[in-house]
Amino acid sequence: MGIKVLFIYPNTYGMNMLPPAIALFSALLKDHGHSVDLFDATYYQTDHGIDSDGTKAERLNVVPFSASEKGIKMRETNWSDDIKVKVEDFQPDLIALSTTEDMWLLGVRMLDEIREFITRHKTPVIVGGVFPTFAPELVIKHDLVDMVCLGEGENTMIDLCDRIEKGNSWDDVTNIWAKKKDGSLIKNPISNSFEINDTPIIDIDLFEEQRLYRPMAGKWYKMMPVETIRGCPYKCTFCNSPDQTTLYNDETDSKFFRKKDLKLVYKELKHFKENYGVEYNYFWADTFLSWNDREFDEFCEMYADIRLPFWMQTRPETVTEYKMKRLAEVGLHRISFGLEHGNEGFRKKLLKREWKNEAIIKALKIPGRYGIPFSVNNITGFPTETRELAMDTVELNRHIESHNQNLYSFVPFHGTPLRKLCEEMELVTPDTITKALTDKPMLVQKQYSPEEIEGLQKCFVYYVKMPKARWKDIEKAEANTPEGQKIFDELKQEYTEKYLTPSPSATNDESHNSADLEYGIEHTS
Repeated sequence: MGIKVLFIYPNTYGMNMLPPAIALFSALLKDHGHSVDLFDATYYQTDHGIDSDGTKAERLNVVPFSASEKGIKMRETNWSDDIKVKVEDFQPDLIALSTTEDMWLLGVRMLDEIREFITRHKTPVIVGGVFPTFAPELVIKHDLVDMVCLGEGENTMIDLCDRIEKGNSWDDVTNIWAKKKDGSLIKNPISNSFEINDTPIIDIDLFEEQRLYRPMAGKWYKMMPVETIRGCPYKCTFCNSPDQTTLYNDETDSKFFRKKDLKLVYKELKHFKENYGVEYNYFWADTFLSWNDREFDEFCEMYADIRLPFWMQTRPETVTEYKMKRLAEVGLHRISFGLEHGNEGFRKKLLKREWKNEAIIKALKIPGRYGIPFSVNNITGFPTETRELAMDTVELNRHIESHNQNLYSFVPFHGTPLRKLCEEMELVTPDTITKALTDKPMLVQKQYSPEEIEGLQKCFVYYVKMPKARWKDIEKAEANTPEGQKIFDELKQEYTEKYLTPSPSATNDESHNSADLEYGIEHTS
């Protein structure tokens, strides 16, 4: 018979790549005889956060797009009514909330909305994701939360659902913090990492059709998120991947960083192309090119048969002439590079990224030689950063012929080394919940104010692409005043006409999607 599992996915419009973790869990649980349903908040008006894609378009980080092209539209019904209808109709035996940190408070609102159902039926609630993994003590405080999943959730969800079906206790299920009736906690150990080559093809039928579409180059494509690598070999301090690696290395006999068998990747790609008409593949590895030479060649040989355009993200130091040539031949359509900061010393000391600017500039000339458009992602507002240091990021980007440039404000996500530094500096408290990458700056620092950060973000693309003779006008456009807005709008028209003309190969950047990552890919639920 199995049990009924309802996944709840708190999300906002503009962060609309479907979450592959939920699709994977659905496939696994169905293979074990359980029933699965989903309440996805993406296309509801939730009054939470901002439109991520819309913000990037307003800042000219991407080519403008229209959701009406594919009939993508918001729901007209109220989410608070619909989630109640969903639980009453489905009658779940388990509610599983999958959340990123910036969506946690929206998730809390959703649980509170179905409080009466949960308490009446005594339905257990489990919460998982990168945020619950690294801030379980915050999540377990909510009175409706019975369990928090730390680390990967595949083995945990299978074991938990099987136990609920049999009426057995879940108190010793691995990776779980379980709340007992008296309020005390059972903190179970982390089990070995899941064997990613045992994963079934993810269950995208769980999602509505419009969730498969994503804007690229001002148009919408039916796009599929595809896993090739889990984890990352690098140690960037603003990302959660290093702490996930440490968690598994310290507490298990397995490693968090591993690579998926490319025969299995091929099977998935072929399935979605032939059975779902997928038009574009989105490889959501932290660093796509962290393969050895043999693995890279194997991917290219495999993908030559798929021949769909695809997007990837990687680091400048992974780029070579050979790799760009081969990838262009098999369909690489767009790259997103994580540059993050333009000052070599600051980048090395604070972010643990040691490549030299000269080498970065040289490497990022290569994609253009093979007609591959790319975007560059940058961050500002780090602890101890100044406006002067931030302008070094502008200077470095001016030496790079990227098709799009993003400048995000730093977010001290739980589970990142820089979060610990921010707490030590008393810039945030341990219980501070972070915002989205595209939201307003969080840190308040005397030497570099939130207003200065917002101004630079607002005008970043102007500084990068326009002549330095225009910088005085651009600086005036940073001001949040009627005069500043007037100058900004004039510059925007000029920029749009001269620098943002879409080309057949230019694409929107999908970087730092909240559905998938907190400065690092979100694999767990």
